[in-house]
Amino acid sequence: MRFSIAVNMTRRRPDVPMETVAARAVEMVVAAERLGFDVAWAAEHHTIEYTIAPNPLVILVHWAAHVRTIRLGTAVITAPYWSPLRAAGEIALADVLTGGRLEVGFGRGAYQYEFDRMAGGMPQERGGDHLRELIPAVRRLWEGDYAHDGDIWKFPRATSVPKPLQQPHPPLWVAARDPDTYDFAVKQGLDVMATPLSKPDSEVESLAGKLVKAVSDNAGARRPRFMVLRRTCVYEDDRDWRIPADAAFEDARVFNGLFHNAAGVVNGFPTPMDAVNAGASPPTPGTLRDSLMFGTPERVVERIRRYAALGVDDYCCGVSFGLPHDVAMRSLELFGREVMPHFRKKTESGAR
Repeated sequence: MRFSIAVNMTRRRPDVPMETVAARAVEMVVAAERLGFDVAWAAEHHTIEYTIAPNPLVILVHWAAHVRTIRLGTAVITAPYWSPLRAAGEIALADVLTGGRLEVGFGRGAYQYEFDRMAGGMPQERGGDHLRELIPAVRRLWEGDYAHDGDIWKFPRATSVPKPLQQPHPPLWVAARDPDTYDFAVKQGLDVMATPLSKPDSEVESLAGKLVKAVSDNAGARRPRFMVLRRTCVYEDDRDWRIPADAAFEDARVFNGLFHNAAGVVNGFPTPMDAVNAGASPPTPGTLRDSLMFGTPERVVERIRRYAALGVDDYCCGVSFGLPHDVAMRSLELFGREVMPHFRKKTESGAR
């Protein structure tokens, strides 16, 4: 199993300097490399301080100057906000500038709030159309001259400049929840990243089942790598659950307001909103403690073993959900030192 971290730059208050936020993100990536994590992932979001990431490729090139071996990935490039020509060239340049360490995840987009500002008000549900047209076109541009005549984009013969350092291209991932996206991923030979959000582990089983079905429906196709991202906090004493659970509860209030397009955003800061007001069942700190990857190293090892039995190949620690920075750093240390070694024994010879 591979392990990675998803690091978001977040400001909850305007008095927190952006320089501090950026420096803390770098500190986490540097620590992840030292602890042996395989990949650090950056998101793409616009106009919200909740996730400060207008271009994940810029973030990754910045991180690359501070680390030497850890791979760097987009989770995700939001397809409706890019054209194939722009995506192909910028991804390839980032691969060159990171020394061939890039992994590229694509997604259809999450928040209608952003679609209203970045995609002319297009319904978020239509983002999948852009995803399915963008990825094949980007691949063709990396191969050489290519003219595109699609439903969304049209352009005359052109090619990606530069070309990716990794050949034929960096590893490609797609964020998937619905069966059609799983099927698309298998048909296109893409790896799959999924998140159960705040749901219990039964949702991981459901997501894994969608992958199994997509593979069985495409006889002879390569089975994708399967990554699951969960907000994660490891602590030494079971009684220490309240700090991460309270942080996750407040984080869920912000996320739910954005996800259900039911919260106001004032100068970039989203208004926290209870899920019940957005038509969903509200989580409690206790249910979040049980659903998210919170616990002692022993408890976390036990649950990740169950994930591996379901077919999870990559486990991604979501480390940015409002934890105090010292708590997040301590959790990262515990995960790297006391969780990951249980899954590394077969690779001590060197290969990961």
